[in-house]
Parts: sequence; C-alpha cells; structure tokens
Amino acid sequence: MTSTQHPASGARQAHPDHLSHVIFITAAAAMGGFLFGYDSSVINGAVEAIRDRYDVGSGVLAQVIAIALIGCATAGRIADRIGRIRCMQIAAALFTVSAVGSALPFALWDLAFWRVVGGFAIGMASVIGPAYIAEVAPAAYRGRLGAFQQAAIVIGIAVSQLVNYAILNLAGGDQRGEIAGLEAWQWMLGVMVVPAVLYGVLSFAIPESPRFLISVGRKDRAREVLAEVEGRGVDLDARVAEIETAMHREHKSTFKDLLGGRFALLPIVWVGIGLSVFQQLVGINVAFYYSATLWQSVGIDPSGSFFYSFTTSIINIIGTVIAMVLVDRVGRRPLALVGSAGMAVSLAIEAWAFSADLVDGKLPATQGAVALAAAHAFVLFFALSWGVVVWVFLGEMFPNRIRAAALGVAASAQWLANWTITASFPSLAEWNLSGTYVIYTVFAVLSIPFVLKFVKETKGKALEEMG
Repeated sequence: MTSTQHPASGARQAHPDHLSHVIFITAAAAMGGFLFGYDSSVINGAVEAIRDRYDVGSGVLAQVIAIALIGCATAGRIADRIGRIRCMQIAAALFTVSAVGSALPFALWDLAFWRVVGGFAIGMASVIGPAYIAEVAPAAYRGRLGAFQQAAIVIGIAVSQLVNYAILNLAGGDQRGEIAGLEAWQWMLGVMVVPAVLYGVLSFAIPESPRFLISVGRKDRAREVLAEVEGRGVDLDARVAEIETAMHREHKSTFKDLLGGRFALLPIVWVGIGLSVFQQLVGINVAFYYSATLWQSVGIDPSGSFFYSFTTSIINIIGTVIAMVLVDRVGRRPLALVGSAGMAVSLAIEAWAFSADLVDGKLPATQGAVALAAAHAFVLFFALSWGVVVWVFLGEMFPNRIRAAALGVAASAQWLANWTITASFPSLAEWNLSGTYVIYTVFAVLSIPFVLKFVKETKGKALEEMG
C-alpha cells in the first residue's frame, strides 16, 4: 500500500499501478513532438525533386522550404482557451491536411501554402506537448517524463529520413521516380498522414489536463484525472486547492515586464535571445533541411545522400541521449562550451573539405570522407550540448515574474534565426559552399565568449532563485 504524502511535500509518487498509464499518456502527448521532428525534416528528401519539377532557382526554392517557419512562429497559445486535448486534435488535423496537400500540389504556390499549414501544426505541437506533460506528470517523475518530448522530436527526424531512404529505393534511386502513379517525393511528404492520424486517435484516449479543468470550473473531472495519474492515495481535494492557489499566484507576464530603463530589454532577456539565436546561426538546420541536397551537390548519388541523412539523424539521437544523461551531472555551461568548441572545429573542417575543387562533379576522396565525418561530428556536438541545453537554460534562467513573456520573445528570436539560415543556405551554397561553412564556424566560435561572459549556470538552483 502506498503511503499518502502531503500534497506540498514535493515527494509525491505515482502509485506503481498508475505509472504505466502515466507513461502512456505522456507518450501519446509526445506524438506531437514526433510530428514536430518528422514534419520539420521530411522536406530534406524532396528539395531537389521540387527544384526539378517546378524548375525554380535557389532563392524561390529556399522560400518554399523555409515558409513553414512562418506558421511555426505565428501559431499562438490557444491551449489556455480551448484546452490541451482540443489543441492536440487541431494540430493533428493540420498535420494531416498538410501532408495530403503537400503530396498532391497543383503548383508551387499551393505546396508553399500546405507547408505553412504544417508550420502552424508544428508551432502548436511545440507548445502543447511540454505544457501538457508537465501538468499531468507526477512531481517525482516530471523530469524524466518531460524528456519524452525532446526524445520524440529527434526520433521523428530519424524516422523521416529512414522513410525517405526507403521510398527512394522503391523508386529506383530517383526522387522523381514513380510509385503507384505518384513521384517519390510526393510519397515522402504524404506518408506523414500515418503518424498524424495516430496522434489524433491517441488524443481521444488521454484525459484533459487537471490544471485546465480546474481553470474552467470542472473540479470533479480534475479530481478523477488526478486520481488516474497520481494514485488514489493522494488527498485529491488538497491537490485541487494547491493547483488553484498556484494559479491565483501566477503573474501573467507581458512584454512590458521585459523592459528595463529607457524601454530597453532587461539584460537577462538579451541573454535568452542570444542563446536562441546562436543555437540556429551555427547552421544546424542545414543538416536537417538540406543534407541530401548538400551531399548531392558534391557528387554523392541520391541513395547515398539519403543514407547519410539518416545516419546523421541517428547521431542526433545519440547526442541527445548523452545530453539528457549529463545535463544535471556536469551542468549546463560546461556542456554548452564543449559543444561550441566541438562544433567550431567540425564546421572549420567541413569548410576546408568543401574548399576543394570538384573532380568530375565530386569532391576528392580524402575531402569527401573528411566532410562526411566532420558533418556527423558537428551534429553530435550540437545534439549533446546546444540542442538540449538551450531549452533547459530558457526554462530555468528567467525570474518567475517574466518567465512566460521572456520565453515567448526568445522562441520568436529562435524561429527568426531558423528562417534566416533556412532561407539563405541555397543561395549562399551557390555563391561559395566553403565560405558558407566559414560563416557558421564564426558563429560557433563567437558562442564561446558569449557563454563565458553572459550565461550563468542554473544547475541545482530553484526557479525562485533566478533574478
């Protein structure tokens, strides 16, 4: 029999009989993270086919690839108004519609439109998953269950590349090869219907967040859900009262709260923006949006380029697991610094390799092997550091009174930097591929003094200590 803990003790445990149910709920919610990763990177397999099908230059192509980020950046926080589950269901519907529309476009303009629709879904999934998991997870398991979202994102990236590779092989190695009347790239974009529908189905099988239920006056249902996820040994009335008290104490931060003297942003907000921007300006999303195109541009055949995109995504998973294991042991700053140094060296080596003249449309054997190894090392160093650490920093570094608003500003800066890198890469690569990687190297190097001078360690500190 599990002993009853005082609700405010922080030592609350889910009853063992309920833990499997809590894990199921968390995994279902994390399907949004899986789709976030899948939809973000699946376009990697279609880039060259879209360029060929619609005969467009690098500038237009880049906008079609990057335009989904407009939807990501503008998808608002509607979960507090309509509920977490309804928000998941809307996101699942948008993912589904986007997949079908992207697979069956009439022209380039409506492909771009369906990409924006998918972007709205990504934006919603990126907000609702972590919030819902935090609200249903028992305190004793919140950290581990919260990691499901990040794990789901990197698994989604890997699965998208594996699916792309399998479809390409079915089409005989031709991105425009036909399978059952559709070109291979259309199947790549359309297969997302499967996880999108699964996400929608699972959203009907999990309960609404107790916090939202209490906010709309459905306390009886909130007690039922709390009993499901925390065990019936918990004092449910006390838990409802605790949540109500916490909600009443919360300060709804606004942009005005982020201003210091003379309408300037508070220094800590600038640090958050800096972390967000540096995370993107090292060029990480080139690896997820354009790696197949990149490798084909230096002479690797499509099948090989798709395979290397998949192996890169596996390295991404390995690095993420390393970060999740080490972030609370060695701290956030040491991981960030190690990652910055590793990325800088890897990117510099890539820049050197890409500076070689192509021979019969290919990099010389030595430079080709070095470029592949350095690209994988870059992704590994990013994943074990900035890929995870930035999100941990942003969740911990801001004072309670400005946390929500500051997170919103930092996230907006991140989407903007992401769009900048995504939209500029094709044109920059045409201009000078090696020079492009020199630019990314410079940002990786600059991130080191930035962390040393401005970023404070948050390991082991209570959120109330941040100021």
